[in-house]
Amino acid sequence: MNYVVPPGLEYLTQLDQVLVQQLYEVFELLSGCEMNNKYLLKNSVGQQFLKAVEDTDCCTRQCCGPMRSFEMQLLDNHEQEIMHLSRPLACVNCCCSCCLQSLEVSAPPGNPIGSIHQEWSICTPIAGKFTVRNVSGDVVLKIQGPVCAISCGSDVEFKVFTADESAQIGCITKQWRGFCAEALTDADSFGVTFPMDLEVRMKALLIGAMFLIDFMYFERKQNN
Repeated sequence: MNYVVPPGLEYLTQLDQVLVQQLYEVFELLSGCEMNNKYLLKNSVGQQFLKAVEDTDCCTRQCCGPMRSFEMQLLDNHEQEIMHLSRPLACVNCCCSCCLQSLEVSAPPGNPIGSIHQEWSICTPIAGKFTVRNVSGDVVLKIQGPVCAISCGSDVEFKVFTADESAQIGCITKQWRGFCAEALTDADSFGVTFPMDLEVRMKALLIGAMFLIDFMYFERKQNN
């Protein structure tokens, strides 16, 4: 391995899949009042190695809903923050190329390693297109979503391609949880797959992309 793995991300070198489970918030379920999102990140056999905790104020959550800006901490099992996600406020349903979604990933916090950017197209945001960029702004991966990202009886896949789109190397999958669970709560489950030998920083960026996709397409607007 000819690059330095960001401190705290060493475990990702052993993984080719990350399972992400959003935690149910009982108060949110009963009241409809949007709470800070919390997630557990697990390996393929269900062992937790990280948790993610959103940090936004109540006014932002209730007024801006799924399009809200947020800061998110990713903590290891010792409660040490090893990754930080930052999403600025931008319009979700915007067909203008000057106002699209993005998310910056830092690992460790304060040390940016790259970003995810929604790409403009005539169908934006119906068809989700994203570029994954390194800290220099170079496109290193591309993500292509379905024409309609509605989960109704099946998984929804956002395919990960090389920068030149010559090969698919992974997938971000919103997993179908059943009719009752989908109807009652927006606590979603995802799977992120990538090659075992993919650079760790790219794996971390794909995990960040999963959170942006969750907020853009699967956060329930009516909760707000």
